[in-house]
Amino acid sequence: MSTIEHNVTGKCFELRLEGHRCVLDYTLNNNVMTITHTGVPSELGGRGLAAEITKFALDHAQSKGWGVIPQCSYVAAYIQKHPIYASLVS
Repeated sequence: MSTIEHNVTGKCFELRLEGHRCVLDYTLNNNVMTITHTGVPSELGGRGLAAEITKFALDHAQSKGWGVIPQCSYVAAYIQKHPIYASLVS
């Protein structure tokens, strides 16, 4: 498993691997995290890294008691495939 860091100032979760940066961007307003973008460089594609960073971000939101608005289509699809996170959706 790779190391994912929460960049509070940059409002994102980051995973760095092999000189590349994977990211999940969000905004936070009234304890609702709106996930706006996930990005994985093509060099790292197919390794499940987007799923890994999404799970980390959703687990973080859950631990904080935040709601989630999945504006990013990847995250919306991830939540549909993993109904354990459905209760987070605001």
